[in-house]
Formats: sequence, C-alpha cells, structure tokens
Amino acid sequence: MGRKGFAGVSLVRLPLSRKRRGEFLPSLTFPRPSLTSPRPSLTPSPSPRGRGVLSGFPASSRNSPSSSGRVWRKAPGEGRAGKARPYYYLCLLFLVLLITACSREQVFSREAFVFGTRVEIAIYGNDPALAQTAMGAVLREFDRLHRAYHAWEPSDLTQLNDAIERGESREVSPELAAMLRDAQRLSETSDGLFNPALGELIRLWGFHSDEFAPKRPDPAAVAAILKANPRMSDLTLDGQRVSSRNPAVKIDFGGYAKGYALDRAADILRAQGIQNALINIGGNIMALGSKGGKPWRVGIQHPRQPGAIATLPLYDGEAIGTSGDYQRYFELDGTRYAHILDPRTGEPAHGTQSLTVLVTPRAHAGTLSDVASKPAYLAGDNWPAQVRRFNIQHVFRVSADGQAEATRELRARLKFPVPVDVREGGIEGK
Repeated sequence: MGRKGFAGVSLVRLPLSRKRRGEFLPSLTFPRPSLTSPRPSLTPSPSPRGRGVLSGFPASSRNSPSSSGRVWRKAPGEGRAGKARPYYYLCLLFLVLLITACSREQVFSREAFVFGTRVEIAIYGNDPALAQTAMGAVLREFDRLHRAYHAWEPSDLTQLNDAIERGESREVSPELAAMLRDAQRLSETSDGLFNPALGELIRLWGFHSDEFAPKRPDPAAVAAILKANPRMSDLTLDGQRVSSRNPAVKIDFGGYAKGYALDRAADILRAQGIQNALINIGGNIMALGSKGGKPWRVGIQHPRQPGAIATLPLYDGEAIGTSGDYQRYFELDGTRYAHILDPRTGEPAHGTQSLTVLVTPRAHAGTLSDVASKPAYLAGDNWPAQVRRFNIQHVFRVSADGQAEATRELRARLKFPVPVDVREGGIEGK
C-alpha cells in the first residue's frame, strides 16, 4: 500500500535551542565583609522591621560602615542555622528556575518507517509525557493501517482483492467500506484519473515493490488491463458487503492511504489534548495549531536538486501533498519512468516534474491533499481544470521542461532559497 508513496514535501526542521551550562542560575554576588567593619554584636538591636534581614540574604548594608551609621546586628535566634539560610534560599531559587525551564514549550518529535516511507510527528508543548503518549498512539495507528490495508502483503485489502478476482463478494470492516465509498466519490470527481482499482497495472510496472527493475512491462499485458478497464465504479457496496462486476479490479490505496492516515493522526492528537503539531508522512504534511504562536514552516522538494525549491507557512488544519517523478522511478534508454501511472494510457506520465497542492482547513483535508495532486499531475498543462474540480486554489507546479508556475493564492506565501522564475498559473478560465 504505502510503497507507492508520493514523497514530495520535505519538512524544514529548525534547530532547537539547547540549554547551556549555567543557564538556570543568575549571576549572584554577595558583599565581602570589610576588614575595618565593626564586628557584629550578638545582641539584638531594636532596628525597624525589615532592616538588616532581606529574604535570608545578606543585605548590601551589612558590615558596611557607610550604611547611615547603622551596624548590622544578628536577628533574634540567628545562630548556626541562620548562617545556612542564604544557601537554602539559593537552592530554592535554583529549583524554581529548574522547574520553570523544564516547563518551557519546545518541540518533541518521533520518527518511524511505515507505509514504505519515513514518517515524523512533531508536537509543540511543555508536557513531555503527554507528547510521548500522543505520538505513541499515532504511530500505533499508522502501523495498524499499514497492516490492514497493504495491497501486496496479507491484509484485509488483499483478501478483498482475492475475492473480487474469484468473482465473489466479501464482508469488510466498516472502516474499509467507508474508505471504498470515499475513494469512489473522489475517483468520480477526478473523471477517473484518480483510480485505485489499477493495482494490477502497478504490479506489471513493478512499482508495488521497494526495489524494481528498470524494464518496461509486456505491452500485451498492459493492453489487456486497459481493455478490461477496471474502475472504482465497478464496485458495489451493500452495507459492508463488497462485490465487483469486473474481476480485473485490484484495489491499491497507495495514493489515498497516507492522506487518510494524516486525518486519523489529527483526530488522535486532538483527542489526546494536543493543540500544536506537525505530521509528516513521506512528504504529505498536515499542521495543527502553530509553533510558539508562529505558523509551522515546511519546504517543497526540488524535483531535480537536493533540498527545497520553496518554503511556505502551514496554518492550523491545512494539509499539503505533492506528486512527482523524482522519488520512485527508473531510467531506460534516456527516458524516466515514474510510478504515477496514467489510467488512460497505462504508462507513466511525462508532462510534469512535480505538482503540489495545499488544502485549506476542511473535513478530510489530509485525504484530499494526497488524492488531488495525482489527477492534476497526470493532466499536465491542463492541471487547472483538475484542481478546480476539488475546489483547491493553492497549487505549485514544475513542468517537464523545468518551468515553475503557481497560483496567485500560493505564490503570495512562497519563499525561495534561490531565485526561481515563477509564472503565475491561473485556475479561472482554463
């Protein structure tokens, strides 16, 4: 399932400040007694309340002959225990500063490898125990989703695919039934360019595996799949029972599952009381809240060079996803063959190097960020028509010849580490 991830957006990680030795202690100095100062009397003096004793620390006037002529005298009951009193308050001050420092807000993060890609969760807060508990719950959910909906290792999804191939119906979980219905809706919205039913075509090209050979599949086998024309609309769902009138349907959620996992992670974090977090699944990223009152900042991977081509702020509830030809691909006879397959031709698309969509806050924003970039990528220069179908206004694209273009809405947010010629790509009228 996750091996066909679209890792397009890189998280821009800012260095965390480190506590330096001595940071907790302010510079405290005490006056040294003058050799000419009068020796303190051991009898109390009727000095006014508050003079001579200041919070357990020696006052600046103690043992000093220049303090209005007054001579400091020991307070009643101040013996050996009184001598230790300054150190007691110094230790107390240290503990207060230590507790304050430990409760400072900071970024807690954990990484793992799931869905065939690297995932990272970053939480901004001041409770390390809560952050670790929440991140652990998210990673356990990712592992569950990976095992349940893997398209090529034994899972609930492979059992469904096997039943479809045999011409049988199968009862599935409520979650899987809901995912299938949602994928049907999104496939229809994209006019079939988003098509999770093409699992067999993915297998023929070898992109279902972590390692794939640089060779084209048998043209006759590809033609047979195109003729069978497996589509999500071939599925029939009656409650939780799923059947298909087309045995060529083989579901692969590679372009759907990471976005779905983003939404699940956001739900879990909010339920755990986490307000500020960033979730990154192989470049599909979702933001919750902010980082110290400022928006999270992420980067868009350059499709031909190391590092980010651009960075941008990501606000609460927004999600970003990229489809590109630079992560999973092979080259043969001077041609690059990437893992994003066009259901109309059975071939990898060649019109775009990368395409990024930013989904503003809405229900299932994570899922949409994963799905919507695929048909727009496949559409080439006609990408505006596809993103308009999904009501998305924030798009950044690098065409096959390296020309960058962005919608006006996203261009206003972008910052470029190196100057880039960006053409404005309009959605209206195209």
